[in-house]
Amino acid sequence: MPLSMYQASMTPIKKALRNLRGIVQKGATHATERKIEESALLQSRLYPDMFTFASQVQVVTDMARAAAARLTNQEPPKFEDNETTFAQLIDRIDRTLAYVDSVPESAFEGSESRSITRPLRGTPKTFTAQNFLQQFIIPNLYFHAAITYALLRHAGVELGKTDFLGSLD
Repeated sequence: MPLSMYQASMTPIKKALRNLRGIVQKGATHATERKIEESALLQSRLYPDMFTFASQVQVVTDMARAAAARLTNQEPPKFEDNETTFAQLIDRIDRTLAYVDSVPESAFEGSESRSITRPLRGTPKTFTAQNFLQQFIIPNLYFHAAITYALLRHAGVELGKTDFLGSLD
């Protein structure tokens, strides 16, 4: 049986969100145990022109909601980008997981032939649903999740590869 769009999208996206939640929780624990101001970690970035830690988490959750919505011909729910604590970022991840979980597998049927047009750098770009998932959503989601991991690892949070990948089940 061929891989469905639901399986190709929601399975890895849900796993990435659950893993991200664990990574952010470890960051929160690290800050508490070492008496580090949360804002120092949440505002950290690898280079001055890059997004902050909090923004990286926001983008991951935006990508997840966009995938679930646009692959099923919906508009994603908008979340304000105003998180200033680890708890608020974890809540954002939880709300994203709840939304992604609420989209039924049946809503993805026939989505592989759907066209999706999104502005990229101010110019409309039309994707097939498959290209939208494979060339836009998944690379962006993993890029920003990896940066989130790297920022915390750089700050001394004890994270390993399995925190990012999760269990292989």
